[in-house]
Parts: sequence; structure tokens; C-alpha cells
Amino acid sequence: MSDVRMQRPEEQEQIVIPDESGEEHLFEVLFSFDVDSTGSSYIVLAPAGAYETDDEEIEVHAFKYEEPEGEDIALFPIESEEEWEMVEELLNTFTADEDEVE
Repeated sequence: MSDVRMQRPEEQEQIVIPDESGEEHLFEVLFSFDVDSTGSSYIVLAPAGAYETDDEEIEVHAFKYEEPEGEDIALFPIESEEEWEMVEELLNTFTADEDEVE
């Protein structure tokens, strides 16, 4: 995966995502990454405050995204198994890095 560029936000970025009923939920951006070979961008999110709890496992959400200039970010579901495997691999790298810091 040499054509992947991973970015972690310097400050904790947050995104509001409405659910099917219109209720808004706040998420923190864990990291985002671009894949040069496909031209796609991906983002991994966790519910805001998830790291402040004593829970061992944190539910994370991953999306393909576009951020047109001057517009809000647009999130799209990840549908292919290949894309999910790539996201999982980077998530494992991210969590391993976080464990080393602690």
C-alpha cells in the first residue's frame, strides 16, 4: 500500500452526521487517508467522547468521502471487500500506534 497517505488531524476534528430520523450525532475524526491509485479518500470516525469512557472497545465508522471546495464533506458507504480490507489494515496500524503511545 505504498500509494496510501494517512493523515491524523492535528487538533481533534469533529463531524455531525444525521441519522435516518434526522437526529444529529457528533463524531471525532480518527484519521483520513487518500489512495493515489484509485483517487479515493477515506475517513474513520468514532463517536465523540468514546475515548473518555472505560470501554475496552470503541465502535468506529469508516466512509469514503469527497470534500468539494467550498462545500460540506460528503460521506459515502464503503461497499467493496477490497476497500474494507484496506481500511481495516490502516485501522489496525492506527490502533497499534495508539497503544505504543500509552
